[in-house]
Amino acid sequence: MSAPLDPGAVFQVPSGSAPEQTGGRGPFVSRVRWQRPDGSAATWESRTARKRGFIEVLRDGIVQRIRARPAVAIRLGRCNTVSGISFFLGGGLFSLAAVLSELGDTPAMTLNWIFLAGGFFFSSGAYAALVQELNSPRGIDVDGHLTQTRWRWWGYEPVRPGWTAAFLLFCGTLAFAISLLDVFLNGLETQQINRLIWAPEMVGCVLFLVSGHIGVIEVCHGRFQLLPRSLGWWIVVVNQVGSWLFFVSGLAAFVRPVTGEVISVAVINWGTALGAACFSVAGLAQLFERPDTSPTPRPAAVGPGPGPSADR
Repeated sequence: MSAPLDPGAVFQVPSGSAPEQTGGRGPFVSRVRWQRPDGSAATWESRTARKRGFIEVLRDGIVQRIRARPAVAIRLGRCNTVSGISFFLGGGLFSLAAVLSELGDTPAMTLNWIFLAGGFFFSSGAYAALVQELNSPRGIDVDGHLTQTRWRWWGYEPVRPGWTAAFLLFCGTLAFAISLLDVFLNGLETQQINRLIWAPEMVGCVLFLVSGHIGVIEVCHGRFQLLPRSLGWWIVVVNQVGSWLFFVSGLAAFVRPVTGEVISVAVINWGTALGAACFSVAGLAQLFERPDTSPTPRPAAVGPGPGPSADR
């Protein structure tokens, strides 16, 4: 599907070349393809450039890579590592607390602190993903390397699918943080519990779902499709499954005004445990979706033909 947005807003095609094809959906452009003067075809994909630090060039049936400079790749790799480890730890702590809650032998205060620690790692992972997107490659320099702007810790780039997905995810973790902090308040009535704890949690769940949907759009370049050879596709799909489990768990946490009881304790605990486990597994897998930081970048053939590579 052709995106209506100018590809130059997300990636600067070299002078003398014009985009031949774009991929994406709605306002988001996640892929730009253009013809190079030497007859080869280059393709920029937002997630591949951000996570792996390269774009692909097809020439004479061989796919090669234009890579970011090693220093840039190292910084992107560090962001990726922080994000992956943070989601792995955050998901693990949420799963632990949910399982302990289901077993019923752990004091509520202990569970609240475990959840709060997990929420801290979720927010850290989401922010690291946002920083990685802000500093992802934006063009090609005269030496043939991918370029980026000066290092930034914050920015506003809603036309980029990676930025929008990471920003919404980060906002979702902050909404969860409000809920996780409010559980430490004592003497709350039913309406206060729903307003101060349940409502922020549901806001976070919805933001997670929207973020995951944009992530799927980005990796599929439009409508959902099966890409079993793509590690990035598996990561966003597993995360989206986790988001749906969080959403179901959140719905079950609503406190009925008449009885003062939640809808289902078991759904809350197991939905949280399994949803968090999805984020933990995806965070671990993210550690393998990293850029090449070798000191001497060289174009490397990754396979014949124009078909999708396993790196996408």
